Amino acid sequence: MTKTYFYLIFLLFSTVLTAQEKNIIVKNISEPIKLDAILDEPAWNTAEPAKDFWQYFPTDSLHATNHTEIKMLYDAKNLYVGIRVNSIGDNYIVPSLRRDFRAGGSDNITLLFDTFNDGSNAFLFGVNPAGVRREALVSGGGTSLSGFTTSWDTKWYGETKIYNGYYISEWSIPLSAFKFNPGETKWRFNSYQFDTQGNERNTWIHIPRSQFIFNLAFMGDMIFENPLKATKSPISLIPYISAGIGEDFELNKNLSDFKVGGDAKFILGNSLNVDLTVNPDFSQVEADNLITNLTRFEVNLPERRQFFIENNDLFADFGNSESANPFFSRRIGIAKDSNGINRPNDIIAGARLSGKLNNNFRIGILNIQTAKDKNFQIESNNNMVVALQHKLFSRSNISAIFVNRQNTSDEGYATATGEYNRVVGLDYNLANNDNTWNGKFYTHTSFSSEKKESDNYSSGAMLTYNNEKWRIRGSGFFIGNNFTSDLGFVPRKGIFRIDPKVEYLIFPKKGAVNLHNISITPNFTWKPDLDFQLTDYNIRTEWNLGFENTSEISINLLNKYTYLFNSFDPSRTGKTPLPANTDYYYTSGNIRYKSDERTAFSYGVGLTYGQFFNGTILTPQIDFNLRLQPKYLIGLNVRYDKLDLPQPYASNEIWLIGSKIDVTLSKSIFWATLIQYSNQEDNLGFNSRLQWRFAPLSDLYLIYNDNYYTNDSLTPRFRTLNLKVTYWLYL
Repeated sequence: MTKTYFYLIFLLFSTVLTAQEKNIIVKNISEPIKLDAILDEPAWNTAEPAKDFWQYFPTDSLHATNHTEIKMLYDAKNLYVGIRVNSIGDNYIVPSLRRDFRAGGSDNITLLFDTFNDGSNAFLFGVNPAGVRREALVSGGGTSLSGFTTSWDTKWYGETKIYNGYYISEWSIPLSAFKFNPGETKWRFNSYQFDTQGNERNTWIHIPRSQFIFNLAFMGDMIFENPLKATKSPISLIPYISAGIGEDFELNKNLSDFKVGGDAKFILGNSLNVDLTVNPDFSQVEADNLITNLTRFEVNLPERRQFFIENNDLFADFGNSESANPFFSRRIGIAKDSNGINRPNDIIAGARLSGKLNNNFRIGILNIQTAKDKNFQIESNNNMVVALQHKLFSRSNISAIFVNRQNTSDEGYATATGEYNRVVGLDYNLANNDNTWNGKFYTHTSFSSEKKESDNYSSGAMLTYNNEKWRIRGSGFFIGNNFTSDLGFVPRKGIFRIDPKVEYLIFPKKGAVNLHNISITPNFTWKPDLDFQLTDYNIRTEWNLGFENTSEISINLLNKYTYLFNSFDPSRTGKTPLPANTDYYYTSGNIRYKSDERTAFSYGVGLTYGQFFNGTILTPQIDFNLRLQPKYLIGLNVRYDKLDLPQPYASNEIWLIGSKIDVTLSKSIFWATLIQYSNQEDNLGFNSRLQWRFAPLSDLYLIYNDNYYTNDSLTPRFRTLNLKVTYWLYL
């Protein structure tokens, strides 16, 4: 009996090990492939498929119920992909016909290509049963959502057809869309597929549920029949014309404008991108979502501008992204006016070189020149970033950064931020083969013309252990009082903070609940220059339940302490603030429910109640999405904060309401309207964008913006109407 058990254990171990060593042979062909989603060319019959997918959800211990097969071929110019996805029926969920769709709650299949075999970065391509395509970049090893960038665009082609009980998708991706070393014979590869009818999420390589489904530590190999040759990468010219009319009612200023400019893209070798921009215009970029900020500190928002996207992780993943990031690209194009108010600041031109010199070494150089603005007393500046990254071991790397903002005019405005500001730093990013250990260790120093060169550094460390049951993080950082990064995100200085976290995961084998996630995250902050006086703590205890039907419940308890060194009005009414040199202990709780996202009507509801400084807070929230597929998607988000503070301090009722209406008339005509109301921001805003993709990556935009003050009456703030045409030329 003992021998039998030993044999069974050995067989199981061997099966799992073999599953993780999958590969697919990619045959070299010379015959043409017609993209018709039929796969009837003889070459497809010779291709061995990638198959035998594993479940990732609702369990990660079984094979997929409905089979998927992926075949790949290549010639001198293109990679061809033929996919068959089987299903139990034809009732697919396709929320929208918009390119770069969100995968959650819909049917789709996605492929990941790690072309440098480093487990750190990958190109992502995907499609849904309606043939809508998406592409993205995955960075940071796929260990967090921040490393998933859908704003990246490239030209590729595909056709998809729905058959009885399955759909077929046939792709042609130019090899020039990838970055790789000539002579390479192997890329790392994985695929994940969402099956809403079978209620499964499946992956080719087995991935534990404790990891993200796009984690790059878990990949097989695609082996090319012959070594890849260098591809002739075209030069892309992307000129634009933009004309707009508008008015700033607050400043009584005419905003009418006519602009001409554009971008250029080309590749040095097969792996270095060169991006150039002249007089860029970002009027078509989706408006930011408004937020309710009840803290004393600034919050950051994601980068959406195409010029800054590709290889953005090379520049942006330094330090602590939430508290001590030396480079935050959204600082470029924004400057403070003579009253300290952030104003749009024109970019004259910019250049960026980024990519790999070889398998182990990445480089990034960014240089942007911004214009002076006499009306708002803003000086011109040159903004430069140099980033170097060298691979260590299997998936780790060491990185260096240099950031420089240099004043290039001599106007002598009173609000000038100084002649220069510079930051130099070194980061070590740790990630082992199976992602059970990952971490970051960094130290940065700043130099400014108006700052003392003491207490001018920022350092931190984070180490996380992650297995199928536990996620344990040790983390802390220090930011000196004189550490300054004009192009970074540093909302608070002169602090030492620790923020460890312990999570325990339970995956029940039976029942409606298939995940329990219990965690505690203590966050303590001290002021080193005040004998390490405690200034804040926030102890968050949380219990998340995930259900087999994809719905979720989250319950958490927050125990907080705050010492105010300066007066602060949490109500934002401008009335009597809480006095300086006072402290507060307060506790609150939150419960949130998110429904099954596969249904045509899905929603989330939440409620927060408890103490808030020396008063109380009540925050109900609701959001819902109505899907009238595939053309209409309507969303509504409502948040209400009722702050009750004792006299003489001000109470307040804060409303934040947002609605997004997304209409996709076809795969090339999209109309999105965002309506947002915030009485904290004293703003009612309308942003409506009509987009016609009349040729690959070439667009006509019509953008309407309208904003009103809301506290007293609906007084106009500013209003614009822009027409923009971009055209992508390959030379």
